[in-house]
Amino acid sequence: MNIIDEKLQSLGIIIPSAPKPAANYIPYVITNNLIFISGQVPFINGEIKDTGKVGENIDIDKAKTIARQCGINVISVLKDSLDGDLSRVIKCVKLGVFVACTNDFHNQPEVANGVSDLMVEIFGEAGRHARLAVGTNSLPRNIPVEVDAIFEFKK
Repeated sequence: MNIIDEKLQSLGIIIPSAPKPAANYIPYVITNNLIFISGQVPFINGEIKDTGKVGENIDIDKAKTIARQCGINVISVLKDSLDGDLSRVIKCVKLGVFVACTNDFHNQPEVANGVSDLMVEIFGEAGRHARLAVGTNSLPRNIPVEVDAIFEFKK
């Protein structure tokens, strides 16, 4: 068991199997020593539990939890791309956090903290990243949050 697996275990975080793409795209692309992870949705056991818009039927705390679940799914794809060895991660470079919300909702950064905090919990300083957090009128399958990511890794 590597140091990141030990960290996940101590945090009680279970990383599921990587979700399969729902359309004609691939879950990640590796170029040089960067992994670009496609947008991940809040699947739990292959199902979407929460739908709607933040500021309408989803509050900030729930949206942060949903963003965290998207982050767990990002980590599952990352783990798959690294043949199961998350200790090869050098840096979480960037997260993109998309929040389906009402027009008057302006706290997208607080929602994004759900996934940002997760990366720092798991990877420590290597989990600190650049980020964008944007609001949008809708996301696929009526989900409230979607997250994509870029990681640097050791070959």
